[in-house]
Amino acid sequence: MAFTPATTEQRFLLDHVVRIGELADTERYAAASDDVVDAVLEGVGQLAAGEWAPLNRAGDTVGAKWTPDGVVMPEGFAQAYKDYVEGGWGTIGVEEEWGGQGLPFAIQTAVLDTLGSANMGFALCPTLTVGAIEALQHHGSPEQQALYLPHLATGEWTGTMNLTEPQAGSDVGALRATATPLGDGKWSIKGTKIYISFGDHDMAPNIVHLVLARTPGAPAGTKGISLFLVPKYRLNEDGTPGDFNDVRVVSIEHKMGLHASPTCVLSFGDNDDCIGELIGAELGGIRAMFTMMNNARLNVGLQGVQVAEGATQGAVAYALDRVQSARAGSPNKESVKIVEHPDVRRMLMRMKAQTQAARALVYYAAGQVDRANLGDRAARNRLELVTPLAKAHGTDLGNEVASLGIQVHGGMGYVEETGAAQYFRDARITPIYEGTNGIQAADLVGRKLGLDNGGAFAALIADIRAEAKDERLLALVDACEAIGRRLATADADDKLAASYPFLTMLSVATCGWLMERQGGVAGTDDFGRMKAAAVRFYLDQIVPEAMGLNAAANASAAVLYSIEADLFAA
Repeated sequence: MAFTPATTEQRFLLDHVVRIGELADTERYAAASDDVVDAVLEGVGQLAAGEWAPLNRAGDTVGAKWTPDGVVMPEGFAQAYKDYVEGGWGTIGVEEEWGGQGLPFAIQTAVLDTLGSANMGFALCPTLTVGAIEALQHHGSPEQQALYLPHLATGEWTGTMNLTEPQAGSDVGALRATATPLGDGKWSIKGTKIYISFGDHDMAPNIVHLVLARTPGAPAGTKGISLFLVPKYRLNEDGTPGDFNDVRVVSIEHKMGLHASPTCVLSFGDNDDCIGELIGAELGGIRAMFTMMNNARLNVGLQGVQVAEGATQGAVAYALDRVQSARAGSPNKESVKIVEHPDVRRMLMRMKAQTQAARALVYYAAGQVDRANLGDRAARNRLELVTPLAKAHGTDLGNEVASLGIQVHGGMGYVEETGAAQYFRDARITPIYEGTNGIQAADLVGRKLGLDNGGAFAALIADIRAEAKDERLLALVDACEAIGRRLATADADDKLAASYPFLTMLSVATCGWLMERQGGVAGTDDFGRMKAAAVRFYLDQIVPEAMGLNAAANASAAVLYSIEADLFAA
């Protein structure tokens, strides 16, 4: 199956959901003219289709390999990454003073969308670098920014986030890695980190690790955490990579999917020779971490879009090619392409609608990033509110669509030759990492509903209600508003028990709003007719399904605690 970049869909969303024209009218984003946006989408589409997509299969079947000298990527990856760097694709959303193009984050989102739809595992590498850039831009010293940002901006050097440890998992406050001052502004780093995506590889001359660690005398829990910059190779006086910095890749995980992305166990300071620099203030690690995490959560939501796009393209291609059985009720008993069968059409339409809804939600959030960067406080609050929606619902939909892709293929979807199973395996991690989707739901009801004394939630509800016309969508909005009011005063158990169905309801309401907006401006060409059909399907089927979660979101948590914990083994 040949990969086709979703350029028309992306441009449509940038115009009607992100409203890129409004951003281009500002001084900061004036470079985002129509011709530049079109050139970016077209150019990255060519790179993705010509170089990244052909490596997707080898990334899965061959995968990254651990060696005593470090991780080795499959043949072709280093050259494809070099072409990404030389094409300037990493510089899209980076500020011009650090060698970037200063374009909106929404454009950078579209670039990563295209690359990840072509090869999701490979695209994790630049995705993580974006988070490192964000952290250094907000918290790094001028010296750190000058030394590292120009190389990270181009992608010449890659970046990682080092949070998780074997005993800690999602409980970041339980980490044990240490940082001991050396007296010259440098710190000796020691500890082990796990699940570090692209923690090592052979595609770049240096890797910049951002590492959470404890300093001497630091308080327990998250308050005692600091963030450190730890390069794989220390820098010479001229800023080039020099001596090895005692950061070793102990192993890489043998995973269900994402085989092109080496998930590393890293050991810092085995020989007491790992040197790091403090980023920001001592004990300010959590604040800096959330700068990285919020960026990463949107980009993980985008991974849901990527895998859904790839799975949908594969399923459509198969359904248009596979001939099996006569069409029901037809006097002609000749077998037809399976796209003619009603249930297959239902699955394909659902895949199309859910992919478009997920993309609209994530792109909308990306547009709020840009407005927040312009100083819009309301946009900052809106971003905080929709980030858990984008991450959790985007990845839930990626898994649903990938599963449907296997179903469309039938038995051939369950064997590896068709490639349908890869999307399902690759997708399954996305609801887990960068904060499980349960954590996203807890964040929504525990923190985000109370933003601005509830004003952020009320403003979203008001904006949807002001624009929505579909009666079922308006009923869902009413239900979300009522549940939100109840949860604001509910006890902790009830609040958390209701959190996930509520997140899904609010996500579908937001997606329905953005989908209906698109339906109102869809044209009459092939793209416009498919867009209108997807919007109609979403409002007819997905919105009523979400309304069915109303009882779950209003249920008491008492049933969850009505039996002893050990009875779950019964």
